[in-house]
Amino acid sequence: MKLLSQLLGKRHWFSGEKLTYVDLSAYDIVDLHHRLEPKCLYEFTNLKDFLNRFELAHAIRLLLEYTDSNYKEKKYTMGDAPDYDRSQWLNEKSKLGLDFPNLPYLIDGTHKLTQSNAILRHIARKHNMCGETEEENIRVDLLENQVMDVRLHMARICYSPDFEKLKPGYLKEIPGRMKLFSVFLGKRCWFAGNKLTYVDFLAYDILDLQRIFEPRCLDEFPNLKDFLTRFEGLKKISAYMKSSRFLPGPLFLKLAVWGNK
Repeated sequence: MKLLSQLLGKRHWFSGEKLTYVDLSAYDIVDLHHRLEPKCLYEFTNLKDFLNRFELAHAIRLLLEYTDSNYKEKKYTMGDAPDYDRSQWLNEKSKLGLDFPNLPYLIDGTHKLTQSNAILRHIARKHNMCGETEEENIRVDLLENQVMDVRLHMARICYSPDFEKLKPGYLKEIPGRMKLFSVFLGKRCWFAGNKLTYVDFLAYDILDLQRIFEPRCLDEFPNLKDFLTRFEGLKKISAYMKSSRFLPGPLFLKLAVWGNK
């Protein structure tokens, strides 16, 4: 990890400021080591930043809205191609007092957090939305990680310069992935059980993303379609989605080939 960290240095991507195919390979190996030993990146914040560039904050916004949290969102603008200037964020990054400076971040009183799932869990704990029984806790843990796997696999496709070549293969894989979600949900109202938890926000995000990518991908899975409808029908979520604060896109950063607008 030290060698990879030194190679990456202060660059946005391994070869420079533009995403290349080697970043996809680098992501695979760094993520694999991170899963085998979660603490292996503690000394290499630039590698943690590198991993988190494939993530978004949509589920966090939804949870903040649902819990009626009073929040103010600060948005950082990335420049257009070919430079993708990030100076707006970089000029402030080290001045916020974050342990692991990255986007998204949450400042809640004296608590300062980065890492999207850590932020979600922090908000959820304040509102008793992490599961109540051991079975629910296990289901929450399983789904959180499964959603992350699917999102990162999709990100590798959508950020790849070979997107058009890779897209047909990804489309063939979607039904199998959706079936796993469908079986896991079963006849439950929500993924952990009968009560809404923070992983339902993650699940909504990834299922909606697949639906945008391939509108017919849920046709064979009525319980997943019902889940999306049920989620969008929640009073506070429905109101948020109809408001000017709602951001339907972009799905990925400007660097992506698909979902960048």
